[in-house]
Amino acid sequence: MELTHLLYLHGFRSSPASAKARRMAAWAATRPGLAFACPQLPPSPLEAMALIGGLVAGWPATGAAVIGSSLGGFYATALAEQPAHRAWRVAVLNPAVDPARDLARHIGEQTAWHDPALKFDFTERHVAELGELTPPARLTAPSRYYALIAKGDELLDWREMLARYAGCDGEVIEGSDHGLSDFEDHLPGLVRHLLA
Repeated sequence: MELTHLLYLHGFRSSPASAKARRMAAWAATRPGLAFACPQLPPSPLEAMALIGGLVAGWPATGAAVIGSSLGGFYATALAEQPAHRAWRVAVLNPAVDPARDLARHIGEQTAWHDPALKFDFTERHVAELGELTPPARLTAPSRYYALIAKGDELLDWREMLARYAGCDGEVIEGSDHGLSDFEDHLPGLVRHLLA
């Protein structure tokens, strides 16, 4: 596939300054003609999806792909299951499967991972919005998806991720961690999927 547009969605408390986001931006910069976007997502899930929707409104039905890490993986799945994007390639990196459940315990003031000086309020309304955004239980075309899942993830259950993305392309890593500190080692497989 000729990849013309690539979107990267970061996780909860993360940003475009994350190591994986910066690595994908660097990779995209080596591909002439590839449009790359990695927006700073607001705390509100509905606002985040509205921002994403506006960003990709003019993108083609084919030739585009989305990568999402953690909560960004949940957003990427919700986006890719919309009818307009069902031909897109998708990669999810330690994706959040049920963020409404998992993030309910994080209600209150939060700090940004890459800049502790940046603070935001995460509210009960935000948790409810995550519930409203939950994509269908069955993926329309699992072959479009690439799931990179670390058994060493200290925040999310790898078994739940594996069950959610059953039948998808990808890799289950024996160790690693939630942030995929060994992301570089697994980049070739992800890139192969995006370009297939």
